[in-house]
Amino acid sequence: MDETCINEETIHEGKVTIKVPHFDKVSAKAPVFYNPVMELNRDISIAAITVFSQNADGISICDSFGGTGIRGIRYSKEIEKVQNVVITDLNPLAVQFAEKNIEDNGTENVNVYREDANLMLRRCRGKFDVVDIDPFGTPSPYIESAAAGLRAGGMICATATDTSALCGTYTEPCIRKYGSMPLKTDYCHENGIRILAGFMARTFAKYKKFIEVKFSHSTEHYMRIYATVGKGAKNTDESLKNLGYIAHCDKCLKRIVFNGLTPQIPEKCPECGGKLRVGGPLWCGTIINRDFTGSMIESLDELDLNKEAEVLKLFETCYSEAEAPIGYYDIHKVCKNLKISSPPLLDVLERIEDEGYFVSRTHFSPVGIKTDADISELKRIVLDVKDSVEGSG
Repeated sequence: MDETCINEETIHEGKVTIKVPHFDKVSAKAPVFYNPVMELNRDISIAAITVFSQNADGISICDSFGGTGIRGIRYSKEIEKVQNVVITDLNPLAVQFAEKNIEDNGTENVNVYREDANLMLRRCRGKFDVVDIDPFGTPSPYIESAAAGLRAGGMICATATDTSALCGTYTEPCIRKYGSMPLKTDYCHENGIRILAGFMARTFAKYKKFIEVKFSHSTEHYMRIYATVGKGAKNTDESLKNLGYIAHCDKCLKRIVFNGLTPQIPEKCPECGGKLRVGGPLWCGTIINRDFTGSMIESLDELDLNKEAEVLKLFETCYSEAEAPIGYYDIHKVCKNLKISSPPLLDVLERIEDEGYFVSRTHFSPVGIKTDADISELKRIVLDVKDSVEGSG
């Protein structure tokens, strides 16, 4: 056992009680750990898989990075349609704790194996309805095996904690791991999810499979995608039309979406003549399905989640932005560009709606605006609201 391990502690989460080793710090260096920050992630996963399984007689789940076993055990106890769960982890201490926690919780339909996630997914090809990939870092080395193993009609749940790469702080790692150029912008977290979704779509396409993103979110230090899997060359080819690029102008904040893998992208911004930076390839299709999100909201009445209020708030915000255009505007960035102080956000949102544009808030940022108004129109509206507020003062 690692010398940083002080003792065991008992954790209560959802409908399970588990024992975990106590470490001074949660990190990849610890052989096994419990991360309380990820409880929300697990709560959301239970809602998503519950909705996914509604029309199934029973489902089989692979929890590819089991750790203490808490995720797989919760799936077993809290999702009605789960028939069996397979947990994998390479660390012997993790397997030891998972086995004990499975026994203590009476989840006889959960089994844990000391095995590499890729090997398990390849060996059990076609046996899982849901594959959950929740590593410490990037999921990219495991998406290929999930693509090969998941049958049509299944669901993949993938977490990425390497947000600094996906959001453009470190360009080279994003290119290396996801084959995509990131953009460090005010809407970089949405770009990050779209890069991950695009990578997943390209990987699944090798096996004549396509993904439909049902839900995604960026929370705390991670990004998470839930996508169902379909099969067939024709449908896969059609799905890949959702790949494209985003061109961004730092000078005026305009952004333009270009669909396709080889689009003609101008070097200069058509709005102000500034230089365009280009990010991608990335997913330009839906990243939040409105109907699926609505069903998750309804499912909360039947689920017993500790963080239900937090989950509901996230779901409701995502529901409102589900059909929004790609990207969002940070009101403070827009006002800085205009060299003014920010007027009240709610007043700006109301004025945009009054003028007939789509508008919503976004879970990606508390000061973000999703709208189909062009940047020039948005700036005009912000200035009008600013004048109105100052005039009434």
